[in-house]
Amino acid sequence: MSIYTIGDLHLSFNENKPMGIFGDNWEGHEEKIRNNWINTVTENDLVVLPGDFSWSTYLKNTYKDFMYLNSLPGKKILLKGNHDYWWTTVTSMKAFLKENNFENIDFVYNSAYKFENIIIAGTRGWSKKEEGDNEKLIKREVSRLEFSIIQAQKIIENEKLQEDITAFEKGSDNNFEIVVFMHYPPITKESIYNNEMNEFIQIMKKYNIKRCYYAHLHGMAINDAIEGNYFGIDFKLVSADALNFELFKI
Repeated sequence: MSIYTIGDLHLSFNENKPMGIFGDNWEGHEEKIRNNWINTVTENDLVVLPGDFSWSTYLKNTYKDFMYLNSLPGKKILLKGNHDYWWTTVTSMKAFLKENNFENIDFVYNSAYKFENIIIAGTRGWSKKEEGDNEKLIKREVSRLEFSIIQAQKIIENEKLQEDITAFEKGSDNNFEIVVFMHYPPITKESIYNNEMNEFIQIMKKYNIKRCYYAHLHGMAINDAIEGNYFGIDFKLVSADALNFELFKI
């Protein structure tokens, strides 16, 4: 079983929100993603979508977008993006999925999700370039990231408690890893230039996170992405157009 990821599907089956402003390659992007997904993912795999799933403003209007997602193979885990205005409480969203028989979709929001020996943690994040009370929003998102990682640790602790003691005595080790997903880039060129760990990186370092996948950047902004190993963490941009609308295997 494998884990894949792709961010920023920006589905708009109930809206009129073309993404052509970011390039002609967005033409028919839903079908590009669908074709690659079907040819790549099996029902036993997991796909993580780190934000900006649907352009709809209200949850009730996301039906066609979730129907598209539900029809694709594999289990899907969604995180919140800056354009996911439809996002409400996890209770309400799960109720919506249940009412519509969308059975292979779940959310990571102040929580974590286990898939084999990988524990998915993360949050939306924030950028100082956005409008609003940046310091307050960044502090809140940093807290949410830490809480999600703590939930991931609790999952690992519980799994280890349930291990067969005989296998444990023989040296069995599940080698769990917590992998972080965010919508906003948690690392920037400024961070590298100043050799400075921002609050998100500090939290990941605190909990020994080794991999982080993020989205949000489109078009020319993709050139600003920081990828590779920095501060002991491997960073990878996984927005849809950065991946040429093909899922990335982690």
